[in-house]
Amino acid sequence: MPKIEGILTGQGLKIAVLVARFNSFVTEALLNGAVDGLRRHGVDPKDITVIKLPGAYEMPFVLKQVAMSQRYDGAVCLGAVIRGDTPHFDFVASENAKGIQKIMLDHDFPSAWGVITTNTVEQAVDRAGVKSGNKGYEAAVTVIELIQLGKAVQEGRVTE
Repeated sequence: MPKIEGILTGQGLKIAVLVARFNSFVTEALLNGAVDGLRRHGVDPKDITVIKLPGAYEMPFVLKQVAMSQRYDGAVCLGAVIRGDTPHFDFVASENAKGIQKIMLDHDFPSAWGVITTNTVEQAVDRAGVKSGNKGYEAAVTVIELIQLGKAVQEGRVTE
């Protein structure tokens, strides 16, 4: 049975990494993980552009600008939304996820959601590299696979 799979080779890819400054004690660790993941999979450091923005809520706007620029093959979106005592968390997390998904679909632009949403600071720190791996690294690998999978589908590259 023929199958199509994305490969984890980033050579020649130009990647934007959007990182929220809000909760920077977490997002900087996610950024380090993402850059490490991209480099380990062959993306040249000169082809990685880091774009810092205020917070997760603003991310879809910036991602749309990145997609429309046609300068990048894909993007990694990094942020940390930590639950507090108000419903603010619910609005920010939801709108961030929906906005990124909309940009991906409307602009046919591969993007990986590396925005962690947690109930506690400890959970956020764990997901940024302490106990649960680094979600920034995982998002970087995901965007490479998405880009390569899209190319394989468009080209009809199947394997047996």
